[in-house]
Amino acid sequence: MNIVKKEILKEIYPQRPPEAHKYDYGLLVVIGGGQFYTGSPALSALAAFKAGVDMVHILAPKRAADIIASFTPDIASYPLPGDIIRKKDLPILLTRIEGAKQVAHGKTAIVVGGGAGRSEETKEVILKLIENTDVPMVIDADAIHAVVKKPEVLKGKKIVVTPHLYEFFILTGKKVIDLKLEDRIKIVQEEAKRLETIILLKGQYDIISQGTDVFINETGSPYLTKGGTGDTLAGILGSLLAQGIDPLLAAQAAAYINGRAGEIASEKYGVSLLATNLIESIPQVIKEAL
Repeated sequence: MNIVKKEILKEIYPQRPPEAHKYDYGLLVVIGGGQFYTGSPALSALAAFKAGVDMVHILAPKRAADIIASFTPDIASYPLPGDIIRKKDLPILLTRIEGAKQVAHGKTAIVVGGGAGRSEETKEVILKLIENTDVPMVIDADAIHAVVKKPEVLKGKKIVVTPHLYEFFILTGKKVIDLKLEDRIKIVQEEAKRLETIILLKGQYDIISQGTDVFINETGSPYLTKGGTGDTLAGILGSLLAQGIDPLLAAQAAAYINGRAGEIASEKYGVSLLATNLIESIPQVIKEAL
């Protein structure tokens, strides 16, 4: 078992060369949102920008995409027709992802699931998306519910699954909420090995494993129960994947950054903390580690 330390960020953020170009540091595609959870993709996108990615594209149903487009001119938001992600959207999603790969010369990653909803049609689209792309990917929130139907889609891909305790139960059938840390660690390691993927189990102590090694992130705060702080983690992780960071290393660094930013924001806001406060603390986390 290894404890994640701030020194890991020195591996993630080496000094940039004097000449750098747009997309040298990646393009992240965020897929999600719907009629109700319109802010989820936006929070992931904003956190991704703060974590260093050059550009973020959001693909979301029209209502969510239109609302997100009004947040900030930094985000490019593409509206899918309809109020949920449907089967007819799959060719659009795959085409947009392929276009992102080309423009960013392969420095591309995907975050999928936040706010997408759990309709059978949407879950089917998410499964098809995973099956038909080789882009590094963060599977979060509602996308985890989709994967339950066909967990073998995870095998052989550069994927990090980011469940909280209940989503871990949905994914694996293993209830770990009342277990001691050492017992949780063992189960996460076993399930990551069985599923042949990387799991980042969110909690008081984040547990990260690819089935062989185990890493524990101790940063965080009890105020990170606020809605949206999982979306920020997914965005930071997607940002690092898009920048070309190895998925296991990226998962450790993202957990550290999100948790430490939450600590900083909690010191100021306490019970009033919002996910957007965490996002604004990300630059301080990176600066204090370099």
